[in-house]
Amino acid sequence: MSSKKNLPFTREDLKKADVKLLRDGRWGNACVSVAEVNGERWTIKDFSNRHWLVKNSFAKLVLWRELKAIKKLAGLEGVPNKAFMLDDYTLAVQYIPGRVLARVPEEEVTAEYLEQCEAIINAIHQRDLVHLDTRGTSNWVMTPDGKPALIDFQASVHTNGLPKKLRSFMEDMDMGGVYKKWKKYLPKEMGEFREKENERISKLRKLWVLKGYMGVKKRHAKHGKPIDD
Repeated sequence: MSSKKNLPFTREDLKKADVKLLRDGRWGNACVSVAEVNGERWTIKDFSNRHWLVKNSFAKLVLWRELKAIKKLAGLEGVPNKAFMLDDYTLAVQYIPGRVLARVPEEEVTAEYLEQCEAIINAIHQRDLVHLDTRGTSNWVMTPDGKPALIDFQASVHTNGLPKKLRSFMEDMDMGGVYKKWKKYLPKEMGEFREKENERISKLRKLWVLKGYMGVKKRHAKHGKPIDD
């Protein structure tokens, strides 16, 4: 872990900050909040109150996985660009303002927005990474200027060195999440290529074992009020 002297803020700073709950993920997931510290917003993913077995196995795996992913994507538009471990069980990630896609009226989702979603996925793949949780509407954000952003890289996988077919399969799962949104919001504007790709990937997805979040469906989570609605 980085020296505390080099951290943007500490646990003590967090205690004094304006913190708003986004989601309490129960036993197997982090408590997720947004905190404003020194004039900057951060998403806080905190496993410190979970069972010791969760904290010292699953929690460390997913937090360090997300930290490595964000460092790998540094400089890309449409993803968080900063993150650090606040302590052994807590990750702070640059907060991207906006509304999660689930809360965006359908008429606001444009072809340009979805094309930019595709561009984000392609840029991530060029960095040898797959997100693997793109199908839902909770990880996609519409920023105040109407552009997309992709968040939550806990399920991400580094693809450098993987067999070509496996890498291609995972990348298809990512892009399939965008085609799903074309089908939902703008089916008449998909075009022949996206239609065929969506059908192909939908068939492939039947082979995908990690449905939901890393194979586990999110249930019974307590949610706070939306931040940017």
